[in-house]
Amino acid sequence: MLPVLLCIRDDHDIRLVLLAGVICVMSAIASVMLLRHARDGQGDSLRWTAAAGLATGFGIWATHFVAMLGYDPGFVLGFHAPTTLFSLVVSVVTLTVSYAIALRSGRLRYRCLAGALAGCGIAAMHYIGMHAIELPAELRWAPQFVVLSVVFAIVPIPPALVLALDRKSRMSALWAGMLLGAAVLLLHFTGMAGVEVIPSAAGVRPGAILSPVTMGYVIGGVALAVLLICLITVLASARMRSAIRTQERQFSLLVQGINDCAIYMLDPAGRVMSWNVGAQRLKGYRADEIIGTPIREFYLAQDRVDGVPEAGLRHAREHGMLNAEGWRLRKDGSCFWAHVTIEAVHDARGVFTGYTKLTRDMTEYKASQDQLATLASNLDAALSNMHQGLCLFDADERLVMANARVGEMFAVSLEDCPIGTTFAEVMRRGAENRLGICVSEEVLDGIVQRHRAVIAQPGGGSVIVPVADDMTLAISHRPMAKGGWVTTFDDVTERYRADARIAHMAMHDELTGLPNRPNYNDLLDRALAGADMSGARVAVLGIDLDRFKEINDLHGHAIGDDVLRRLAERMRAICPAAGVVARFGGDEFAAFLPYRDAAALDGFLAALEACLHEPIEHGSLTIFPGASVGVALFPDHGTRRETIINNADLAMYRAKEAVGRRTRFYSQDMDEAARARRLLANDLREAIGRGELSLAYQVQRSISTDLVIGYEALLRWHHPRDGWISPTEFIPIAEESGEIVRIGEWVLRAACVEAASWEQPWRIAVNLSPVQLMQPDLIAVVTSALVSAGLPAHRLELEITETALIADKVRALHVLRQIKALGVTIAIDDFGTGYSSLDTLNSFPFDKIKIDRSFLMQSETSRQARAIIRAVLALGHSLEVPVLAEGLESEDQLRLLRSEGCDEAQGYYFGRPMPMAANIEFAQRSEAA
Repeated sequence: MLPVLLCIRDDHDIRLVLLAGVICVMSAIASVMLLRHARDGQGDSLRWTAAAGLATGFGIWATHFVAMLGYDPGFVLGFHAPTTLFSLVVSVVTLTVSYAIALRSGRLRYRCLAGALAGCGIAAMHYIGMHAIELPAELRWAPQFVVLSVVFAIVPIPPALVLALDRKSRMSALWAGMLLGAAVLLLHFTGMAGVEVIPSAAGVRPGAILSPVTMGYVIGGVALAVLLICLITVLASARMRSAIRTQERQFSLLVQGINDCAIYMLDPAGRVMSWNVGAQRLKGYRADEIIGTPIREFYLAQDRVDGVPEAGLRHAREHGMLNAEGWRLRKDGSCFWAHVTIEAVHDARGVFTGYTKLTRDMTEYKASQDQLATLASNLDAALSNMHQGLCLFDADERLVMANARVGEMFAVSLEDCPIGTTFAEVMRRGAENRLGICVSEEVLDGIVQRHRAVIAQPGGGSVIVPVADDMTLAISHRPMAKGGWVTTFDDVTERYRADARIAHMAMHDELTGLPNRPNYNDLLDRALAGADMSGARVAVLGIDLDRFKEINDLHGHAIGDDVLRRLAERMRAICPAAGVVARFGGDEFAAFLPYRDAAALDGFLAALEACLHEPIEHGSLTIFPGASVGVALFPDHGTRRETIINNADLAMYRAKEAVGRRTRFYSQDMDEAARARRLLANDLREAIGRGELSLAYQVQRSISTDLVIGYEALLRWHHPRDGWISPTEFIPIAEESGEIVRIGEWVLRAACVEAASWEQPWRIAVNLSPVQLMQPDLIAVVTSALVSAGLPAHRLELEITETALIADKVRALHVLRQIKALGVTIAIDDFGTGYSSLDTLNSFPFDKIKIDRSFLMQSETSRQARAIIRAVLALGHSLEVPVLAEGLESEDQLRLLRSEGCDEAQGYYFGRPMPMAANIEFAQRSEAA
């Protein structure tokens, strides 16, 4: 290094050396700035590369020859022009090529290759320039200095290129320029330190020789050019940087000012490089939290598994842009519906540098769209599934919309009546397709005008149109505020038919088709009014079938209904045109016949009796119906409809009671009997309040031990006027009037209180009426009676007859099961006299069977009665149900029961019904005897 310093001090003009250094450093810095412009692709990259090579080459060349002007070898110097120019060309070309190599790739090997080429070019320029010197002497070079100078020229340039191209700060640019200048200066002065000038008489080479003065002008021009290039570069760079900063600032303000949209950059690997305020607001991450994070973090777990993020980036890279929608994640784990635009970014040379990504929150929009789609789907579904046809017409009377039901009603397809079809044409097509005929213009105009009149009404209206024999439509028009209207077509065919059926059903019996009670009453009122005006007579008949309940029980309700229909047809067939036959319900019929000749009435009654008693064949089954008929005459037996009908019913009941009398006419004594019966019913309502009712108790004993096992409570009524009234007389009246419910509850409560007072735990038996059994509160009444009396449930025995189960067997058995669940025992009374005794036993597990008294009373004279008793006792034994025989009155009857194994008995033989005190006294006397 000392020889170099001595060379500079002793052999050079220091002023020119400093000038050479300034020129070198300025050109180096200018070349760094130009290289960065070329690197950043600002404008034409090749142009900036050439400018950098040119500036550096000129600067190095000027540095070399300024330094040579300051070199004093002791001789007058000259410069060979062609060689001097060639050294400049070598310098510019090699540096331009080396810069192009450095800009091609950022890899270190490219930097080293470019540095080596640049260093060699600088060295070549130096030694070619030294060869251009003309002086009367010979230059000899020290090899070690030559080699060292080349090394000095190469080594600083790769780091200088790294600082210039891989860094962006101003300081790095300054250091890069200093390194380039150092390479040039070290090369020059190291090489000059190794040169030795030996005087020689050698001649000058042919060609133009530049004098030092000329060379000074040339160098000055070159220096000026370098300065101009530097100045232009600085100005261009400053302007460009200012423009870039302005654009970046504006873009940053724009991007950062958008807070409803996430805008950010991604590197080629899909990692976040920038983050705006909108991204922070939308996704919840701050910039320092998210920079460098892959965008796959914003996707749902399943999307990440499916590779959706990578597929999206790949699509944007291959096609330039991707527009997509989907659910994305926020920092807090919540989701939002995002509309995403990803665009691939390339630099000016076409090199892929990353992606821009724009994300908008479209959750509310999607919800609205989904809701709109749902509403549209629901509307389509509603329109498609409407039972009504619907059309929408605009203000120009053209079809806007129609549902499928319209096409079904009129057999019209969408092709027949497309959207835009006029209202008149729609009506024409519908009428022609449904009726199968051609509709004339006059008829069509009438139809259209009729409907337009309805449309023109405030609020619209409806018309009923019989489209065909099998279709009646209700067509409604509802105008809209902005013109046009909505038309609905409702098929009311079945409704009209149903209305007709309902009207018929309202006035006729459904089963037989005969007039019902309201219709009959109306027709009878007209007949009575007409007879009163004309002086004619009217016979009113009450008809009630005999044994119809037996037909239902034995053969089923289907057979019973068929019997009713057949009898109705017969009566309709024999009834004169002026007469009417009606059915009131069940097995109750009625009729009336206006007449003037008694023979006409007699003929009708004879024909009626014949048709009511004629056998009915039903397959192999022959049914013998029968009926009781009561007749009342207008005006003999009343002038008002209610009176005449009531009198006919009274006569009918008398006919039913009489033996061998099928038809009876009303008489005055019938009304007196009915009046007495009503009076007795009124008195019965007050019997409990007046204390007229009492209980008698009949003992029940074990046949095998003769011990008392219990008592049956029997109701007695002492009338203040008529004395003792038989239960067979007042019990039916109580059941008909419904008073039996209140009386039955009184009997139950009184019997329980009485039984609770006994010293012995005897059982108390109480009869239940069929009417009581159907009461919904029976369970509560039984429970209340037991609780209030303090009587254990197992000491209460309720007796029911088989007929109590016939009205509603399912319900009755359900009530009995609930009572049995309380612990109360259930006995079936009067067993063997009903229609289906065995079926009754099979339906419910009764606790006792009571044989009807009629069988025991006939046992001494009737072999059949004894056989029935044996059969019932055998049935009880097989079912393990105790059997009690009622009506025991003799020793022979007792021996029969004992021989057959009967369990219990009651009757006059053991004791008559009497008050409980008398029963206890009688029992005590019997035990004493």
